[in-house]
Amino acid sequence: MSGFDDIYGQEAIKEHLIQAIAQKKTSHAYILQGEKGAGKKFIAKRYAMALQCEAEGEKPCFQCTSCKQILSDNHPDVITVTHEKTTISVNDIRVQLNNDMAIMPYKGPKKIYIIPEGEKMTQEAQNALLKTLEEPPEYGVIMILTTSAERLLQTIRSRCVLLTMKAVPDDVLKPFLMRECKVTDYKADICCAFAQGNIGRAIMLAESDDFERLKDAALGIVKNLDRMEIASMVKTLKQMSVDKTEPGDLLDIMAMWYRDVLMYKATRDMDRLIFRDEITYMQKVADRSSYEGIEKILESFETARKRLDANVSFETVMELMFLTIQENGG
Repeated sequence: MSGFDDIYGQEAIKEHLIQAIAQKKTSHAYILQGEKGAGKKFIAKRYAMALQCEAEGEKPCFQCTSCKQILSDNHPDVITVTHEKTTISVNDIRVQLNNDMAIMPYKGPKKIYIIPEGEKMTQEAQNALLKTLEEPPEYGVIMILTTSAERLLQTIRSRCVLLTMKAVPDDVLKPFLMRECKVTDYKADICCAFAQGNIGRAIMLAESDDFERLKDAALGIVKNLDRMEIASMVKTLKQMSVDKTEPGDLLDIMAMWYRDVLMYKATRDMDRLIFRDEITYMQKVADRSSYEGIEKILESFETARKRLDANVSFETVMELMFLTIQENGG
């Protein structure tokens, strides 16, 4: 097993890092860009392990002292830049990175600095980092982890190797969840559909009892739309939101349901459905709704999301959404 085999769905990044190690052409600075939960810090730690690994042959070995120290976040030459406020300040960069990098490595060949949430660096912090990027010591490696490289100064981006995370394909993600998280085929399908290729989010969903309750509650509503009063449904969703559930998550689950209805109406193929365990009720909705009606229902979820983002009243948004769903046979 290669030291990078447990990085799933990021083949281009893996190949780049493996080649950099094999050819001893490590860059002094990287930007690792990807969604929150995509696995940026996991990849950064694996690369740090490979650069500091004491073993001969394939790296990282997972067995040497350096590898074990990095796995336990206890290596003196692998530093994660932290911050206590909503931004990463110029002082955070100067103290934890610039000043520290002036000191030679304690034991490893490199000093590696990982900056999570790099987009939170203030302009002053980025300018301070730029000074180090312009003249880094031979042993220095900086890894900026960010959801958006565009939020970093162009002068920083031009001095870094940009590595962009890709969505993990479902045919890679699903067997991973079934194997590592011990979930059923059905639950793995739901987690994959909801996570949209984000492996961290998929793992969180697979291991979360809250998500299972959220899914059941959301499906309970869509399956009873023809029998429930709109005010009652809005009250139910309002309570779920009070219980720290993101409204967007509820909308996503309901939208997934109606995409299944549309797929079944068009193909009658159960194997392609996410919620195939709900096929009996799905048939009823598919039969009573037109293609145009289901499309309007799906559009209503996107409209509701935009209205919520624009701070329109939750109750008003949900009432309009449920009215559209009921008018179109949902």
